[in-house]
Amino acid sequence: MARIAGVDLPQNKQVWVGLTYIHGIGRTVSRKILAEASVDETVKVKDLTEDEARKIRKMVDTVRVEGDLRKEVAQNIRRLMEIGSYRGVRHRRGLPVNGQRTHTNARTRKGPRRGPGPKKR
Repeated sequence: MARIAGVDLPQNKQVWVGLTYIHGIGRTVSRKILAEASVDETVKVKDLTEDEARKIRKMVDTVRVEGDLRKEVAQNIRRLMEIGSYRGVRHRRGLPVNGQRTHTNARTRKGPRRGPGPKKR
């Protein structure tokens, strides 16, 4: 079982796909890591040798992933809210941050619809 950066990689997937299960590693970074570690990206995770897994772990350690990345993102959002920037205010109110329309849509950020008017008895 391959465990890299605290994440168990899925056994039956190719290595380049399995690495994308780590927060902070996408397709491009995954392929770059495998190229630098000189590991074939089409081999399945279950077929990795211990030496190949060690090389991959070493390369992943150079990238900011999982807890460190989540912590940094949370600090960035907290900083935006503290300085009172537009984006920080949008985060605080739970509204879309990147300029999306809110007249319609945006239900994921805004939450469920409120019922029309006061409740009847």
